[in-house]
Amino acid sequence: MNRQAIDWCRNTSDKTFKRALGMIPDEAYIIEKPHLIDLPPYRPPVYVAKHRVVDIEGYVHLDTNRYSVPEALIGKSLEVQKHWRKVIVYDKSRNVAEHDRILDKRDTRTTVPGHHVPIRRKKDARVPSKEEQLLVGNDAVLDAYVAELKKRSHGRGVVKLRRLLHLQRTYPGEPFLKAVRQALKYRLFDLSRLENIILDYTAGDFFDLS
Repeated sequence: MNRQAIDWCRNTSDKTFKRALGMIPDEAYIIEKPHLIDLPPYRPPVYVAKHRVVDIEGYVHLDTNRYSVPEALIGKSLEVQKHWRKVIVYDKSRNVAEHDRILDKRDTRTTVPGHHVPIRRKKDARVPSKEEQLLVGNDAVLDAYVAELKKRSHGRGVVKLRRLLHLQRTYPGEPFLKAVRQALKYRLFDLSRLENIILDYTAGDFFDLS
């Protein structure tokens, strides 16, 4: 097919008078050739571009894994370029993050030093965090899940509770609570797996065409 197209251009189109040129393309090429300059050698990078919104913890999601960006960009939509060996993140034309691409793992995150300010915890870990206060008090099962999640976290478990709060605010209430009940029943405290369960329940609500 390509060979036929090239033959048609050379033997038919290039030898036919073009009103826009006022001449035959072959004649135009002869006139312009002395003024043509070779382009510099350049091999453009090969990548797939995706757009992702930075989550509440300062990460973008790509192929089940999470890559850090500066926390000032939380909530913004960024271009995530998936190269063969690299993941490069742009805010418009500005390069804001570059990571080695995770090829052999799932549900993993990688963080560049300096992207996130360390959380300064109070000395008394018994004082409930703001995230915990927002999560508890409305559903006994959710309260129990929060308590178990804290047991499996450092200090007051702020990072995990913050992500749990983000899930609660992101998804409809009923699918979220159903997923929490199931996760608590089967002792699942990986929040990426919890989100997958929420998505399973949510899909039934959003895509029920009956």
